[in-house]
Amino acid sequence: MADLLSIINPATEALIKEILVDDGAAVAEKYARARAAQPEWAVLPLADRTSPILQFRALLIERVDALAALLTSETGKPIAQARSEILAVPSRIDFFVEHAARVLAPERVYSEPVEALPGMGTLEEVIGYEPLGVIANISAWNYPYFVGGNVFIPALLMGNAVLYKPSEFATLTGGAIAALLHESGIPQDIFMAIIGTGLTGAALLDQPIDGVFFTGSYATGQKIAVAAAPKLIRVQLELGGKDPAYVCADANVATAAAGLADGAFYNNGQSCCAVERIYVHTDIYDEFLAAFMETVRGFTLGDPAAAETYLGPVSRQPQLDVLADQVADAVAKGATLRCGGQQLDRPGWYFAPTVLTEVNHTMTVMQEETFGPVIGIQRVSSDEEAVALMQDTPYGLTAAVYGTDRERAVGILRQIKTGSAYWNCCDRVSPRLPWSGRGHSGLGTTLSVAGLSTFLQPRAWHLRAE
Repeated sequence: MADLLSIINPATEALIKEILVDDGAAVAEKYARARAAQPEWAVLPLADRTSPILQFRALLIERVDALAALLTSETGKPIAQARSEILAVPSRIDFFVEHAARVLAPERVYSEPVEALPGMGTLEEVIGYEPLGVIANISAWNYPYFVGGNVFIPALLMGNAVLYKPSEFATLTGGAIAALLHESGIPQDIFMAIIGTGLTGAALLDQPIDGVFFTGSYATGQKIAVAAAPKLIRVQLELGGKDPAYVCADANVATAAAGLADGAFYNNGQSCCAVERIYVHTDIYDEFLAAFMETVRGFTLGDPAAAETYLGPVSRQPQLDVLADQVADAVAKGATLRCGGQQLDRPGWYFAPTVLTEVNHTMTVMQEETFGPVIGIQRVSSDEEAVALMQDTPYGLTAAVYGTDRERAVGILRQIKTGSAYWNCCDRVSPRLPWSGRGHSGLGTTLSVAGLSTFLQPRAWHLRAE
Protein backbone atom coordinates (compact mmCIF):
# COMPACT_ATOMS: atom_id res chain seq x y z
CA MET A 1 0.00 0.00 0.00
CA ALA A 2 1.31 3.42 -0.95
CA ASP A 3 2.29 5.82 1.80
CA LEU A 4 0.15 8.84 2.60
CA LEU A 5 1.37 12.23 3.80
CA SER A 6 -0.84 13.88 6.42
CA ILE A 7 -1.23 17.67 6.10
CA ILE A 8 -1.95 19.26 9.50
CA ASN A 9 -3.18 22.79 10.21
CA PRO A 10 -0.68 24.24 12.75
CA ALA A 11 -3.30 26.63 14.14
CA THR A 12 -5.88 23.96 14.96
CA GLU A 13 -3.97 20.65 14.77
CA ALA A 14 -6.76 19.40 12.49
CA LEU A 15 -6.08 17.11 9.55
CA ILE A 16 -6.49 19.03 6.30
CA LYS A 17 -5.80 16.28 3.82
CA GLU A 18 -3.86 13.14 3.12
CA ILE A 19 -1.73 13.05 -0.04
CA LEU A 20 -0.20 10.12 -1.87
CA VAL A 21 3.61 10.07 -1.59
CA ASP A 22 5.84 9.52 -4.61
CA ASP A 23 7.82 6.31 -4.14
CA GLY A 24 11.13 5.56 -5.82
CA ALA A 25 9.47 4.22 -8.97
CA ALA A 26 7.28 7.31 -9.32
CA VAL A 27 10.28 9.61 -8.89
CA ALA A 28 12.28 7.69 -11.50
CA GLU A 29 9.36 7.82 -13.94
CA LYS A 30 9.01 11.60 -13.51
CA TYR A 31 12.73 12.03 -14.02
CA ALA A 32 12.61 10.04 -17.26
CA ARG A 33 9.78 12.19 -18.57
CA ALA A 34 11.65 15.39 -17.70
CA ARG A 35 14.84 14.14 -19.35
CA ALA A 36 12.99 13.30 -22.55
CA ALA A 37 11.16 16.62 -22.68
CA GLN A 38 13.97 19.04 -21.74
CA PRO A 39 15.84 19.27 -25.09
CA GLU A 40 12.71 20.45 -26.91
CA TRP A 41 12.06 23.05 -24.21
CA ALA A 42 15.64 24.29 -24.34
CA VAL A 43 15.59 25.02 -28.09
CA LEU A 44 12.38 27.03 -27.97
CA PRO A 45 12.81 30.75 -28.60
CA LEU A 46 13.16 32.61 -25.31
CA ALA A 47 9.87 34.38 -25.99
CA ASP A 48 8.07 31.04 -25.98
CA ARG A 49 9.52 30.19 -22.57
CA THR A 50 8.82 33.67 -21.24
CA SER A 51 5.16 33.79 -22.23
CA PRO A 52 3.91 31.10 -19.79
CA ILE A 53 6.02 32.59 -17.01
CA LEU A 54 4.28 35.94 -17.53
CA GLN A 55 0.92 34.17 -17.52
CA PHE A 56 1.91 32.53 -14.22
CA ARG A 57 2.70 36.03 -12.94
CA ALA A 58 -0.78 37.22 -13.88
CA LEU A 59 -2.48 34.24 -12.23
CA LEU A 60 -0.59 34.79 -8.97
CA ILE A 61 -2.11 38.26 -8.73
CA GLU A 62 -5.55 37.18 -9.88
CA ARG A 63 -5.80 34.28 -7.39
CA VAL A 64 -3.79 35.66 -4.50
CA ASP A 65 -6.62 35.33 -1.99
CA ALA A 66 -7.16 31.61 -2.54
CA LEU A 67 -3.43 30.89 -2.76
CA ALA A 68 -2.72 32.82 0.43
CA ALA A 69 -5.51 31.03 2.30
CA LEU A 70 -4.07 27.68 1.28
CA LEU A 71 -0.57 28.70 2.37
CA THR A 72 -1.89 29.93 5.72
CA SER A 73 -3.86 26.75 6.36
CA GLU A 74 -0.86 24.42 6.08
CA THR A 75 1.98 26.59 7.44
CA GLY A 76 0.26 28.92 9.92
CA LYS A 77 1.73 31.97 8.18
CA PRO A 78 -0.50 34.99 8.97
CA ILE A 79 -2.75 35.70 6.00
CA ALA A 80 -1.46 39.24 5.49
CA GLN A 81 2.11 37.92 5.30
CA ALA A 82 1.04 35.10 2.97
CA ARG A 83 -0.50 37.65 0.60
CA SER A 84 2.61 39.82 0.80
CA GLU A 85 4.84 36.89 -0.11
CA ILE A 86 2.79 35.97 -3.16
CA LEU A 87 2.40 39.56 -4.36
CA ALA A 88 6.16 40.15 -4.16
CA VAL A 89 6.89 37.36 -6.64
CA PRO A 90 5.78 39.34 -9.75
CA SER A 91 8.58 41.88 -9.28
CA ARG A 92 11.10 39.03 -9.16
CA ILE A 93 9.62 37.56 -12.33
CA ASP A 94 9.90 40.98 -13.98
CA PHE A 95 13.59 41.15 -13.10
CA PHE A 96 14.35 37.69 -14.42
CA VAL A 97 12.42 38.28 -17.65
CA GLU A 98 14.10 41.65 -18.20
CA HIS A 99 17.60 40.20 -17.96
CA ALA A 100 17.14 36.70 -19.41
CA ALA A 101 18.07 37.54 -23.00
CA ARG A 102 21.26 39.32 -22.01
CA VAL A 103 22.41 36.43 -19.82
CA LEU A 104 21.70 33.87 -22.54
CA ALA A 105 23.34 35.85 -25.34
CA PRO A 106 26.59 34.39 -26.70
CA GLU A 107 29.70 36.51 -26.10
CA ARG A 108 32.22 37.02 -28.89
CA VAL A 109 35.47 37.50 -27.00
CA TYR A 110 37.95 37.38 -29.89
CA SER A 111 37.82 37.90 -33.64
CA GLU A 112 40.60 38.71 -36.12
CA PRO A 113 42.30 37.32 -39.23
CA VAL A 114 44.75 34.51 -38.66
CA GLU A 115 47.76 36.34 -40.13
CA ALA A 116 50.28 33.66 -39.25
CA LEU A 117 48.40 31.14 -41.40
CA PRO A 118 47.71 32.66 -44.85
CA GLY A 119 44.44 31.61 -46.37
CA MET A 120 43.05 30.38 -43.03
CA GLY A 121 40.47 33.18 -42.80
CA THR A 122 39.13 34.70 -39.59
CA LEU A 123 39.13 33.08 -36.17
CA GLU A 124 36.36 33.82 -33.70
CA GLU A 125 36.15 32.76 -30.07
CA VAL A 126 32.67 32.73 -28.64
CA ILE A 127 31.29 31.79 -25.23
CA GLY A 128 27.89 30.15 -25.52
CA TYR A 129 25.52 29.40 -22.66
CA GLU A 130 23.42 26.27 -22.33
CA PRO A 131 20.98 25.04 -19.68
CA LEU A 132 22.17 22.51 -17.13
CA GLY A 133 19.44 20.07 -18.15
CA VAL A 134 17.22 18.47 -15.52
CA ILE A 135 17.50 19.98 -12.05
CA ALA A 136 16.08 19.10 -8.65
CA ASN A 137 14.58 21.97 -6.68
CA ILE A 138 14.16 20.84 -3.06
CA SER A 139 12.33 23.78 -1.57
CA ALA A 140 11.35 25.13 1.86
CA TRP A 141 8.10 25.56 3.73
CA ASN A 142 8.67 28.97 5.30
CA TYR A 143 8.60 30.95 2.02
CA PRO A 144 7.56 28.48 -0.69
CA TYR A 145 6.80 31.17 -3.27
CA PHE A 146 9.98 33.13 -2.55
CA VAL A 147 12.58 30.41 -2.22
CA GLY A 148 10.96 28.14 -4.78
CA GLY A 149 10.40 30.94 -7.28
CA ASN A 150 14.01 32.07 -6.93
CA VAL A 151 14.96 28.70 -8.40
CA PHE A 152 12.26 27.36 -10.70
CA ILE A 153 11.46 30.64 -12.48
CA PRO A 154 15.03 31.38 -13.71
CA ALA A 155 15.66 27.67 -14.25
CA LEU A 156 12.69 27.42 -16.60
CA LEU A 157 13.58 30.65 -18.40
CA MET A 158 17.10 29.37 -19.01
CA GLY A 159 15.77 26.18 -20.61
CA ASN A 160 15.94 23.60 -17.83
CA ALA A 161 13.38 21.03 -16.75
CA VAL A 162 12.55 21.16 -13.03
CA LEU A 163 11.71 18.36 -10.61
CA TYR A 164 10.24 20.39 -7.78
CA LYS A 165 10.00 18.85 -4.33
CA PRO A 166 8.10 21.16 -2.01
CA SER A 167 8.63 20.70 1.70
CA GLU A 168 6.24 18.19 3.20
CA PHE A 169 5.03 21.10 5.36
CA ALA A 170 3.98 23.10 2.27
CA THR A 171 2.81 20.27 0.05
CA LEU A 172 -0.56 21.76 -0.89
CA THR A 173 1.07 25.03 -1.86
CA GLY A 174 3.64 23.12 -3.92
CA GLY A 175 0.82 21.38 -5.75
CA ALA A 176 -0.92 24.69 -6.34
CA ILE A 177 2.28 26.17 -7.80
CA ALA A 178 2.64 23.22 -10.19
CA ALA A 179 -1.01 23.43 -11.26
CA LEU A 180 -0.71 27.17 -11.88
CA LEU A 181 2.43 26.75 -13.98
CA HIS A 182 0.79 24.04 -16.07
CA GLU A 183 -2.32 26.15 -16.55
CA SER A 184 -0.06 28.99 -17.64
CA GLY A 185 1.46 26.88 -20.40
CA ILE A 186 4.54 25.25 -18.88
CA PRO A 187 4.54 21.68 -20.26
CA GLN A 188 3.60 18.99 -17.77
CA ASP A 189 6.89 17.14 -18.21
CA ILE A 190 9.04 20.27 -17.86
CA PHE A 191 7.87 21.09 -14.33
CA MET A 192 6.79 18.26 -12.05
CA ALA A 193 6.08 18.23 -8.36
CA ILE A 194 7.70 15.43 -6.35
CA ILE A 195 5.59 14.75 -3.26
CA GLY A 196 6.91 13.30 -0.01
CA THR A 197 9.30 13.56 2.91
CA GLY A 198 13.06 13.24 3.14
CA LEU A 199 12.91 9.68 1.80
CA THR A 200 11.35 10.99 -1.39
CA GLY A 201 14.02 13.67 -1.56
CA ALA A 202 16.67 10.96 -1.29
CA ALA A 203 15.04 9.07 -4.18
CA LEU A 204 15.17 12.27 -6.23
CA LEU A 205 18.89 12.65 -5.53
CA ASP A 206 19.41 9.08 -6.76
CA GLN A 207 18.38 10.12 -10.26
CA PRO A 208 21.04 11.25 -12.79
CA ILE A 209 20.07 14.91 -12.45
CA ASP A 210 22.27 17.79 -13.61
CA GLY A 211 21.93 20.00 -10.56
CA VAL A 212 20.36 20.19 -7.12
CA PHE A 213 19.13 23.40 -5.55
CA PHE A 214 18.16 23.07 -1.89
CA THR A 215 16.82 25.44 0.73
CA GLY A 216 16.71 24.29 4.34
CA SER A 217 18.86 23.44 7.33
CA TYR A 218 22.64 23.12 7.48
CA ALA A 219 22.36 19.48 8.62
CA THR A 220 20.22 18.48 5.64
CA GLY A 221 22.35 20.57 3.31
CA GLN A 222 25.41 18.58 4.35
CA LYS A 223 23.62 15.32 3.53
CA ILE A 224 22.59 16.62 0.12
CA ALA A 225 26.14 17.75 -0.65
CA VAL A 226 27.47 14.31 0.24
CA ALA A 227 24.82 12.56 -1.88
CA ALA A 228 25.49 14.83 -4.86
CA ALA A 229 29.29 14.75 -4.68
CA PRO A 230 29.82 11.54 -6.72
CA LYS A 231 27.71 12.99 -9.53
CA LEU A 232 29.93 16.09 -9.89
CA ILE A 233 26.87 18.22 -10.63
CA ARG A 234 25.91 21.80 -9.81
CA VAL A 235 25.02 22.01 -6.11
CA GLN A 236 23.49 25.07 -4.52
CA LEU A 237 22.60 25.18 -0.84
CA GLU A 238 20.65 28.01 0.76
CA LEU A 239 20.94 27.16 4.44
CA GLY A 240 20.27 28.72 7.82
CA GLY A 241 21.64 31.65 9.72
CA LYS A 242 22.24 33.10 13.14
CA ASP A 243 21.97 36.63 11.87
CA PRO A 244 23.30 39.39 14.15
CA ALA A 245 22.37 43.06 14.42
CA TYR A 246 24.27 45.80 16.22
CA VAL A 247 22.71 49.03 17.44
CA CYS A 248 25.39 51.71 17.69
CA ALA A 249 25.40 54.41 20.33
CA ASP A 250 24.33 57.03 17.77
CA ALA A 251 21.44 55.01 16.30
CA ASN A 252 17.89 56.29 16.01
CA VAL A 253 16.47 54.17 18.80
CA ALA A 254 12.84 54.21 17.68
CA THR A 255 13.74 53.19 14.12
CA ALA A 256 16.14 50.49 15.26
CA ALA A 257 13.74 49.01 17.82
CA ALA A 258 10.82 48.85 15.40
CA GLY A 259 12.91 47.47 12.54
CA LEU A 260 14.66 44.83 14.60
CA ALA A 261 11.48 43.67 16.35
CA ASP A 262 9.94 43.09 12.95
CA GLY A 263 13.15 41.47 11.70
CA ALA A 264 13.14 39.08 14.65
CA PHE A 265 9.45 38.17 14.75
CA TYR A 266 8.12 38.46 11.18
CA ASN A 267 6.75 35.09 10.04
CA ASN A 268 7.14 34.04 13.66
CA GLY A 269 10.91 34.28 13.33
CA GLN A 270 10.83 31.45 10.78
CA SER A 271 13.04 33.12 8.19
CA CYS A 272 16.56 32.18 7.19
CA CYS A 273 17.47 35.85 7.41
CA ALA A 274 15.52 36.62 10.58
CA VAL A 275 17.41 38.66 13.17
CA GLU A 276 18.47 36.09 15.79
CA ARG A 277 20.96 38.05 17.91
CA ILE A 278 20.88 41.73 18.89
CA TYR A 279 23.80 43.65 20.39
CA VAL A 280 23.11 47.13 21.76
CA HIS A 281 25.64 49.74 22.85
CA THR A 282 25.38 50.32 26.58
CA ASP A 283 24.80 54.08 26.16
CA ILE A 284 21.36 53.48 24.62
CA TYR A 285 20.64 49.97 25.87
CA ASP A 286 17.85 50.85 28.33
CA GLU A 287 16.11 53.19 25.90
CA PHE A 288 16.34 50.62 23.11
CA LEU A 289 15.04 47.78 25.28
CA ALA A 290 12.02 49.82 26.39
CA ALA A 291 11.14 50.68 22.78
CA PHE A 292 11.72 47.11 21.61
CA MET A 293 9.51 45.64 24.33
CA GLU A 294 6.74 48.13 23.55
CA THR A 295 6.81 47.03 19.91
CA VAL A 296 6.74 43.34 20.75
CA ARG A 297 3.85 43.76 23.18
CA GLY A 298 1.92 45.42 20.37
CA PHE A 299 2.10 42.39 18.09
CA THR A 300 -1.25 40.65 17.64
CA LEU A 301 -1.03 36.90 18.19
CA GLY A 302 -3.89 34.68 17.13
CA ASP A 303 -5.71 32.99 14.28
CA PRO A 304 -3.43 33.26 11.21
CA ALA A 305 -6.49 33.52 8.99
CA ALA A 306 -7.45 36.82 10.64
CA ALA A 307 -6.30 39.95 8.83
CA GLU A 308 -5.04 41.63 12.01
CA THR A 309 -2.83 38.72 13.13
CA TYR A 310 0.92 39.34 13.11
CA LEU A 311 2.05 36.21 14.99
CA GLY A 312 0.55 32.80 14.29
CA PRO A 313 1.63 29.30 15.31
CA VAL A 314 5.01 27.83 14.46
CA SER A 315 4.76 25.63 11.38
CA ARG A 316 6.40 22.49 12.79
CA GLN A 317 5.35 20.96 16.11
CA PRO A 318 8.85 19.63 17.00
CA GLN A 319 10.17 23.20 16.93
CA LEU A 320 8.20 23.94 20.11
CA ASP A 321 10.63 21.77 22.08
CA VAL A 322 13.65 23.46 20.45
CA LEU A 323 12.36 26.87 21.49
CA ALA A 324 11.53 25.76 25.03
CA ASP A 325 14.96 24.18 25.42
CA GLN A 326 16.76 27.33 24.27
CA VAL A 327 14.78 29.46 26.72
CA ALA A 328 15.36 27.05 29.61
CA ASP A 329 19.09 26.89 28.84
CA ALA A 330 19.37 30.69 28.78
CA VAL A 331 17.46 31.22 32.01
CA ALA A 332 19.46 28.49 33.76
CA LYS A 333 22.66 30.32 32.76
CA GLY A 334 21.52 33.70 34.03
CA ALA A 335 19.38 35.28 31.33
CA THR A 336 16.38 37.42 32.22
CA LEU A 337 13.07 36.43 30.64
CA ARG A 338 11.35 39.68 29.69
CA CYS A 339 8.27 38.13 28.11
CA GLY A 340 6.98 34.83 26.74
CA GLY A 341 9.11 31.74 27.17
CA GLN A 342 6.53 29.00 26.79
CA GLN A 343 4.02 27.27 24.56
CA LEU A 344 0.56 28.78 24.86
CA ASP A 345 -2.23 26.77 26.46
CA ARG A 346 -4.52 26.67 23.45
CA PRO A 347 -5.07 24.48 20.40
CA GLY A 348 -2.34 24.80 17.81
CA TRP A 349 1.44 25.09 17.93
CA TYR A 350 1.69 28.55 19.45
CA PHE A 351 4.78 29.81 21.27
CA ALA A 352 4.61 33.16 23.02
CA PRO A 353 6.88 35.91 21.61
CA THR A 354 9.96 35.75 23.81
CA VAL A 355 12.62 38.33 24.68
CA LEU A 356 15.70 37.37 26.70
CA THR A 357 18.24 39.84 28.09
CA GLU A 358 21.46 39.43 30.08
CA VAL A 359 22.37 36.76 27.54
CA ASN A 360 25.85 35.63 26.56
CA HIS A 361 27.51 33.24 24.15
CA THR A 362 27.50 30.29 26.52
CA MET A 363 23.77 30.07 25.80
CA THR A 364 22.38 28.11 22.85
CA VAL A 365 19.97 30.93 22.03
CA MET A 366 22.99 33.03 21.00
CA GLN A 367 24.80 30.22 19.18
CA GLU A 368 22.35 27.84 17.50
CA GLU A 369 19.67 28.71 14.97
CA THR A 370 16.37 29.41 16.75
CA PHE A 371 13.88 29.66 13.88
CA GLY A 372 11.04 30.86 16.04
CA PRO A 373 9.69 33.83 18.01
CA VAL A 374 12.61 34.03 20.46
CA ILE A 375 15.32 36.72 20.56
CA GLY A 376 18.30 37.42 22.79
CA ILE A 377 19.52 40.98 23.38
CA GLN A 378 23.04 41.56 24.71
CA ARG A 379 24.62 44.77 25.99
CA VAL A 380 28.04 45.74 24.58
CA SER A 381 30.45 48.53 25.49
CA SER A 382 32.13 49.18 22.14
CA ASP A 383 32.08 48.57 18.40
CA GLU A 384 35.00 46.19 18.85
CA GLU A 385 33.09 44.05 21.32
CA ALA A 386 30.09 44.00 19.00
CA VAL A 387 32.21 42.90 16.05
CA ALA A 388 33.81 40.08 18.05
CA LEU A 389 30.42 38.76 19.09
CA MET A 390 28.89 39.12 15.64
CA GLN A 391 31.77 37.10 14.21
CA ASP A 392 31.31 34.34 16.78
CA THR A 393 29.27 31.99 14.58
CA PRO A 394 29.82 29.40 11.84
CA TYR A 395 26.92 30.96 9.91
CA GLY A 396 27.21 33.86 7.48
CA LEU A 397 23.92 34.85 5.89
CA THR A 398 23.20 38.45 6.90
CA ALA A 399 24.30 41.10 9.39
CA ALA A 400 22.88 44.53 10.20
CA VAL A 401 24.17 47.72 11.80
CA TYR A 402 22.00 50.61 12.94
CA GLY A 403 23.59 54.03 13.33
CA THR A 404 23.81 57.46 11.73
CA ASP A 405 27.36 57.12 10.35
CA ARG A 406 27.39 55.17 7.08
CA GLU A 407 31.19 54.89 6.91
CA ARG A 408 31.32 53.51 10.44
CA ALA A 409 28.54 51.01 9.74
CA VAL A 410 30.13 49.82 6.49
CA GLY A 411 33.48 49.47 8.26
CA ILE A 412 31.88 47.23 10.88
CA LEU A 413 29.98 45.16 8.32
CA ARG A 414 33.11 44.58 6.21
CA GLN A 415 34.55 42.63 9.13
CA ILE A 416 31.59 40.24 9.26
CA LYS A 417 31.59 37.39 6.73
CA THR A 418 28.05 37.38 5.38
CA GLY A 419 26.39 37.25 2.00
CA SER A 420 24.22 40.30 2.73
CA ALA A 421 24.94 43.42 4.78
CA TYR A 422 22.36 45.95 6.02
CA TRP A 423 22.69 49.50 7.24
CA ASN A 424 19.62 50.80 9.09
CA CYS A 425 17.49 47.94 7.77
CA CYS A 426 17.35 44.15 8.08
CA ASP A 427 15.58 41.02 6.85
CA ARG A 428 15.33 42.44 3.33
CA VAL A 429 15.75 40.67 -0.02
CA SER A 430 15.92 42.32 -3.45
CA PRO A 431 15.77 40.63 -6.87
CA ARG A 432 18.49 43.00 -8.04
CA LEU A 433 21.03 41.78 -5.47
CA PRO A 434 22.62 38.34 -5.11
CA TRP A 435 21.38 36.14 -2.27
CA SER A 436 24.16 33.96 -0.92
CA GLY A 437 25.67 32.66 2.29
CA ARG A 438 29.06 32.06 3.84
CA GLY A 439 30.14 29.11 5.97
CA HIS A 440 27.24 27.07 7.31
CA SER A 441 24.78 29.37 5.54
CA GLY A 442 25.44 27.62 2.27
CA LEU A 443 26.97 28.04 -1.15
CA GLY A 444 25.86 29.32 -4.51
CA THR A 445 23.70 32.29 -5.47
CA THR A 446 20.09 33.04 -6.26
CA LEU A 447 18.58 36.34 -7.40
CA SER A 448 20.37 39.08 -9.36
CA VAL A 449 21.86 38.35 -12.78
CA ALA A 450 24.02 35.71 -11.07
CA GLY A 451 20.81 33.91 -10.11
CA LEU A 452 20.07 33.43 -13.81
CA SER A 453 23.61 32.40 -14.76
CA THR A 454 23.68 29.68 -12.12
CA PHE A 455 21.26 27.64 -14.26
CA LEU A 456 23.57 27.77 -17.27
CA GLN A 457 26.87 26.17 -18.23
CA PRO A 458 29.32 27.79 -20.65
CA ARG A 459 30.57 26.25 -23.86
CA ALA A 460 33.73 27.43 -25.65
CA TRP A 461 33.32 27.89 -29.42
CA HIS A 462 36.39 28.13 -31.69
CA LEU A 463 35.08 29.23 -35.09
CA ARG A 464 37.31 29.67 -38.14
CA ALA A 465 35.97 30.97 -41.42
CA GLU A 466 38.04 29.75 -44.40
